[in-house]
Amino acid sequence: MLMARAKEFEEDVVLLKAMKLFWEQGYEKTSINDLVERMGIHRRSLYDTFGDKHMLYLRAFDRYKTLTNNRLGSLIPNSTPSQAIDFIFDYTIQGTSEDNPAGCMMVNMAVELASIDSEARAKVSESFAYWEQILVDVISKGQQKGDFTSKRSAEVLAESLHNNLLGLRVLTRSLTEKDKLYRIADMAKSILYH
Repeated sequence: MLMARAKEFEEDVVLLKAMKLFWEQGYEKTSINDLVERMGIHRRSLYDTFGDKHMLYLRAFDRYKTLTNNRLGSLIPNSTPSQAIDFIFDYTIQGTSEDNPAGCMMVNMAVELASIDSEARAKVSESFAYWEQILVDVISKGQQKGDFTSKRSAEVLAESLHNNLLGLRVLTRSLTEKDKLYRIADMAKSILYH
């Protein structure tokens, strides 16, 4: 009777490495060889553990989504509505940390795969809807407290802010001038007060 070989790696550690590589390079530009090299595992281990490249990409995206949701989700409930909006924009501009790629893996997936891959489209749509609802909830709370304008519905304001956040995520990949990004963010947030 053959015994299964024990994994010689931490699954989450190598998944994070794959996530960062896909985030940096995108799906199409990342080869299996790139993944094997970055993850530090054998090709067979990659297939046995994660399936094919597409399945690994979707798992890496889920890991990205969890990290982002946990990071932002832990801070928003303890903030005032204005602080929560500021934090979301700051997080978008500053990124998660120095060692992470610029931009947003969710936006990358939306641009690169959502139009041709139904699973990617579903994940992107779910993520966009989730964050738009977070914005609706924060804005509604701000409107109830009198912090934000009630001239427009929370849903309309959230759609506009979310669109601006997506644009900022694209700009963070190519624009290092943080002052400009903050000016754009301030203009976007001004709709909450007028």
